[in-house]
Amino acid sequence: MSVGSTDRTRVHRLPERAVSDLQALHQILDAGLVAHVSVIDDGQPYVVPVGYARHGDDVVFHGSSASRLFRTLSTGQPMCFTVTLLDGLVLARSAFNSSMNYRSVMVLGSARLLTDDAELSALRAVAEHLIPGQWEHIRHPSAQELKATTTLALSLSECSVKVRTGEPHDDADDVTHLSHVWAGVVPIRETFDTPVASPDCPADIELPSHIRQWVR
Repeated sequence: MSVGSTDRTRVHRLPERAVSDLQALHQILDAGLVAHVSVIDDGQPYVVPVGYARHGDDVVFHGSSASRLFRTLSTGQPMCFTVTLLDGLVLARSAFNSSMNYRSVMVLGSARLLTDDAELSALRAVAEHLIPGQWEHIRHPSAQELKATTTLALSLSECSVKVRTGEPHDDADDVTHLSHVWAGVVPIRETFDTPVASPDCPADIELPSHIRQWVR
């Protein structure tokens, strides 16, 4: 199923910002670190942030098996999964035309509960998505830790992508009569700062190369 091809995922508001390219979908998901997952439990909507990874044709994420929301998600309740990358503040000459440059993904569907090798593969994908190479340097989950973890997969078969780029779109009258007001874009850039070792980390342990070389 192509991006934005269903009635639920077709972009109606500002459809010119809709993107149907599968590569764009993958690039946004691969660039993000945090997703927001929404579900309705007993009539009440909830939204929770999660770490995630794109894993084949799915997105995978995990939480505590003691979490009521994750128990609800694991039963196949309808859900929504979103990722947004903020690229800039768009400052127009009017409040109405001020905006943001962004790249966003919305995925609809029902999650599948992962177990055994499929769960380990998904947990590895999440660890590698956050810091490539990390899985080989850390202890893998124990049986007790896996029991305490709910790992879910959501198919990318029903999703939409929306992107805004470029300068402000001011009204012609504002450009003429508010020429003294600055307009433009303030870019936003994500960076990693210098890693800080844990206090109980021996001083002679060097920072692993996969962390030192990881640049976004």
